[in-house]
Order: sequence, then C-alpha cells, then structure tokens
Amino acid sequence: MTSGGEESQHQDPLRRLEDLVARLRDPQAGCPWDLEQTHQSLTPYVLEEAHEVADAIRHGNDKHLREELGDLLLQVVLHARIAKEEKRFDLNDVAAGISEKLIRRHPHVFADAEAGDSAAVRVSWEAIKAQERADARGDSASTSPLSDQLAGKVRGQPALAGAMTISRKAAQAGFEWEEMAGVWSKVNEELQELKDAVASGDKAHAQEELGDVLFTLVNVARWCGISPEEGLAGTNQRFLDRFSRVEAALGGDLKGRSIHELERLWQQAKQAIRRESLEHGS
Repeated sequence: MTSGGEESQHQDPLRRLEDLVARLRDPQAGCPWDLEQTHQSLTPYVLEEAHEVADAIRHGNDKHLREELGDLLLQVVLHARIAKEEKRFDLNDVAAGISEKLIRRHPHVFADAEAGDSAAVRVSWEAIKAQERADARGDSASTSPLSDQLAGKVRGQPALAGAMTISRKAAQAGFEWEEMAGVWSKVNEELQELKDAVASGDKAHAQEELGDVLFTLVNVARWCGISPEEGLAGTNQRFLDRFSRVEAALGGDLKGRSIHELERLWQQAKQAIRRESLEHGS
C-alpha cells in the first residue's frame, strides 16, 4: 500500500499543487494561517512574488527563476481556491479564460488574419482589447475615452510602471513633445518647482512636485527607449553592493563617522567593483 503523499506524487504536477492548496485550506485539518487568508490579505504577496520573478530574470538564474515562478503560481492557485470555496470560479475557469483570450487576441495565429511583424501584432492587440471593452459596456469602441481605459489599466500597477503606461499611451494618442529638447525643458521646469516646494516647507506640495519630476523622468526614459524600472533596480543593487563594502571596511559600525570618510570609502568601493567587473569581463 502507498501513502496518500506517495500517491499524490504521481499526479499531474499542477493538479497536485491544487490538491495541496485545498488541503491547506481545509476547515478541519488545514493550516490556520492559510485559512485566514483572503484575496485582500494576499495582495501584498502577489506583488512581492511578481517582483521576485522579475529580479530572478534580471539575474539570469534559472534555478532562482523556477523557484520564484512557483511562488507566483502558488498565489494564483490560492486565489482560485478561495474563489472556488465561495462558488464564484475555480482554477479551470482561470485557465479557460486566459486560453480563450489568447485565441481571441491572436487571430493571425488561430484564424485567418495577417500580421507581418510585431508592430502589426500590437496594433491588432490594442484594437481587439478596445472592442472587448466596448462589447462589455454595450457600446462602440470609439466612445471610450483613453483616460478611462488607462485608469483601469494602471490601477493595479506599481506607480513607476503605471507612469510608463500612461506616458506611452498618451504619446501614441498624440499628446507628445515634438523633440527631445522639450522633454529636457520640462524636466528642468519640474525640478525647479520641486526645489521651490521643498524650500517652502509644504510637504504635501513637495510630494506632488516630486511626483511630477518622476513622471517627467519616465518620459525621458520612454524617449530614450530605456526602462525606468530596470534602471532603478540596477541602482538599488549597485548601492547595496557598495554600501556593504563600506560597512565591511568599518566593521559594520558607521556611527560617528564623518561624511568625508564615508564618501572616501564609497568611492573606493565603487572603483573596486568597477575594477573587478573589468577583470571578470576580460
């Protein structure tokens, strides 16, 4: 005879995961923590796991990526399980829905439409999405204001990603500078307004102006074809790499050190990391 655990190992892996989550959520024999969870309480974990997937991709570590994708998949299965318990939908409905959406939005693959390149695919994709929204409302696609579409699209996005989405879509609609010089002029204008707001001591105003500066810098990134999210993630990592060396040089104790000493050690760490990078690259 085999145990229940041994039998479960012969299941389809996705169904096994679904059964494990169901057991964790069992009212009599489940895990107290898992039983307490709701869609709302799990939201921070969904975002955290998605960011960890992105981090694994940035570092190119397949083992790490596989693990983080599993953590994200667990969140999907948990949410589907909670919905199933409330008789709203289940994991099969989730899979069926995304399958139907893929077929509907790729008529050049699953039907007779044509798309010669990725740009044509994007145009078709956006047109189909717009029609889907119109059908859901029961009106024509042309009556949907772009601002309404964007409000729904960015609602669940991190602020930086949402700013890029808004910037890109607004530019596609014609709300755009004629040349890069106009973007830089706006950056300088917003930066001066931030300085003035900070000097005034009005924190609420300063926060608004900081948001304006960041949004304008996102426009710079869009014009240059670079990712603000990737740029900031790289800066975070570089800071931590350098900061760890400063800490090591001081035995982990930064208190009482002058800014000049800390800056000197910072520059030494920066140069050492650059030198090691060059040696590794050669």
